[in-house]
Amino acid sequence: MNYDAKQYKVFMRETGLFNLLEKHLVNNLYDYVLGVECGLNSNARKNRGGHLMEDLVEKFIQKAGFKKNETYFKEMYLQDIEKRWKLDMSFISNKNEATKRFDFVIKTDKCIYGIETNFYASGGSKLNETARSYKMIAEEADKVVGFEFVWFTDGMGWISARNNLKETFDNMEHIYNIADMKDGIMNKIFD
Repeated sequence: MNYDAKQYKVFMRETGLFNLLEKHLVNNLYDYVLGVECGLNSNARKNRGGHLMEDLVEKFIQKAGFKKNETYFKEMYLQDIEKRWKLDMSFISNKNEATKRFDFVIKTDKCIYGIETNFYASGGSKLNETARSYKMIAEEADKVVGFEFVWFTDGMGWISARNNLKETFDNMEHIYNIADMKDGIMNKIFD
């Protein structure tokens, strides 16, 4: 598949891959991409884009003025949100039967925001399932007073899953991409 080179350049610049190459932190790019140099298995390689997107989102959260472990938290479970801020998260946790962890949680004076992040360089069934799952979480989150669900996603993989993404987009208030973050969306939604 041929993807637009501009999309790759944006991703590499925003995630720090260009910096990694410029500082020669990788000896053999081909081996690194295949996971040989860093000893990663195929599943871990697939997750690398997601981790890079998490890092990118975190940079924008910090740029918006939030402080780690004070006004934003990384990898927080529903039960921890319930305990810390006395919110009833049972709508999302299926009456405490399911364990859910958000990539980030932001606390403002007005609301608690549960955030998920991902980046899909290529298509597949995972994207359709993710879109359906996050649509459901958004619907459940609407029932929790003082809580909102936010999703940051991007990548060429969404081209093949655009119908599912559009359906989720039409039903979800807070779904954003890298361009939105560059345009300052963090300061608009997390006021």
